[in-house]
Amino acid sequence: MNQRLRRLLATASAALCAIASLVGCASDGTSEASAGKAARPGRFASPNPGSVNTYWIQTPEGLILVDTLRTPADARKAIAQIRETGQPVAAILLTHSHPDHVGGAGAFHEAFPEAPIHASRATDKAMREDRRGFYPLARSANPRFPAELRYADRTFEDGAPLRVGGIRFETAGFAYGESDTATVYYRPDTGDLFSGDLAGRKVTPALIEGHSCGWLGILAQLRRRFPAAGTMYPGHGTPGPARTLIDDQRRYLQRFRGLVRSAVAPDSPGGGTVTPGEQRSIITGMERVYPDHPPVADLPTIVQENIKAVARELTAEDAGQVRAVCADRTQKGAATLSAPASTEITRHRVACRPSFPPVHVPRCAPGPGADRRKVHPVPFTAVGGPCSPGVIAGNLL
Repeated sequence: MNQRLRRLLATASAALCAIASLVGCASDGTSEASAGKAARPGRFASPNPGSVNTYWIQTPEGLILVDTLRTPADARKAIAQIRETGQPVAAILLTHSHPDHVGGAGAFHEAFPEAPIHASRATDKAMREDRRGFYPLARSANPRFPAELRYADRTFEDGAPLRVGGIRFETAGFAYGESDTATVYYRPDTGDLFSGDLAGRKVTPALIEGHSCGWLGILAQLRRRFPAAGTMYPGHGTPGPARTLIDDQRRYLQRFRGLVRSAVAPDSPGGGTVTPGEQRSIITGMERVYPDHPPVADLPTIVQENIKAVARELTAEDAGQVRAVCADRTQKGAATLSAPASTEITRHRVACRPSFPPVHVPRCAPGPGADRRKVHPVPFTAVGGPCSPGVIAGNLL
């Protein structure tokens, strides 16, 4: 190689290094951007009903896993695929405390003991306190749910940047939406956004915690907080364009709230109570617009429980103080309750598997003067007395 060619190559190398420095250089001299674009995250989805995702991200120092599935049995299936990559696991990240995302953490820890489990302090606190009693109820509904949970090894404040595996994540924490607390992880070098359950793709979500308005507010914040996000990796459903998933989730919630609001209007057949006919109309209206959307939980009555939870939320709202983001919107093609909601538009049959005993479902709500911003038990039960927090049947969220 002649001297002139050597000088040209050196100059080009220096220029590339200067460009790389703008996006951040890894210790081995490759940029985070180039490392991030080497491969898309891997994904394992447990079977339906109640399919849930875990992801693995390639980094200069090994794989980073996001969420740990519902049970150790599901986790071991994912572990087998992860081991096929031949790469070590550098870290595990948790998005929120729902049982279907943390139940497999112990199995992942056993398989990859050197990989610390990271969670926000809010998520770690929610897991350790379990104020809604989700974990014992998950065990009662699903014998495969672990007897003991594996908690985070390392915690961080929501909004604090996180550097693991040689790459940098931005984080953001949200409260009182799909879950009481949630963390998203954003890779600025690739535009990948790991959103947990804040936006699913073509799935029937869980609204049983009764914070649909809060969830709508979070979606608006999420879009403003990460305007450059490219691909969203949801907790349920396949990855897709971040803006599309956020907008689709927003429209779903708005449509659902609009249908339920019609059913609990003072001049509706049941007044503030959703009648069986109104419930059938709501289910039919949602299925017409959202066909083939499997539930995020192994819960045959998830839509019915969503209706009950949102009905309680709406009847407790002060109409004069509803946030603009939660206002009902008439949308083209929206299913409406133009006929009396008690009219059965079409027969709808819910197929329930006889896997669990009959469940008592009391109507419970915070008492007079209760602070509705605080966590209240989910007002339905699979075990225990009236107003015990819990699940109806199947796998808890």
